[in-house]
Amino acid sequence: MHIAKWTVLLGVFWILLSGYLEPLLLFFGAVSVLTVMLVLNRMDAVDEDPRGINFNFSFFRYVFWLIGQIVSSSIHVTQLIWRKSGSASPALAKISVDDIPKDHRVLYANSITLTPGTLSVDLDDHHVTVHALQAPSISKLAEGNMEHKVKELTGEHK
Repeated sequence: MHIAKWTVLLGVFWILLSGYLEPLLLFFGAVSVLTVMLVLNRMDAVDEDPRGINFNFSFFRYVFWLIGQIVSSSIHVTQLIWRKSGSASPALAKISVDDIPKDHRVLYANSITLTPGTLSVDLDDHHVTVHALQAPSISKLAEGNMEHKVKELTGEHK
């Protein structure tokens, strides 16, 4: 059943991104989705632990929160670029991921990378290495708001 959900989700995502409903582009989209579904089916067979899509309230709340963070950070980075060149203070730091469930650490690292001005450089068993355009961005991550949101999404934190 999760294969059907992924097929619908990826098909809708393809249409939203392309914005065109021409037959040739729809054909390319269908071929792309079919290819991804074949790979996903093979991965499920090898992994023996298929993951479904959980569209619950926490998922949508996290997605809308992340979109808000992306927009807010985009505005901040734009302002940073328009200011004098001395306003950037690049920083590199390791942030602990010990409190985040192992199967959701990649989600956390990708959420950091999606947020403009920050980039996850490395992820190991205990830390994510983050590069930021400004040192205060590292401090905000260390405060744990994004970590808290990922824990809420996974049901690990109430």
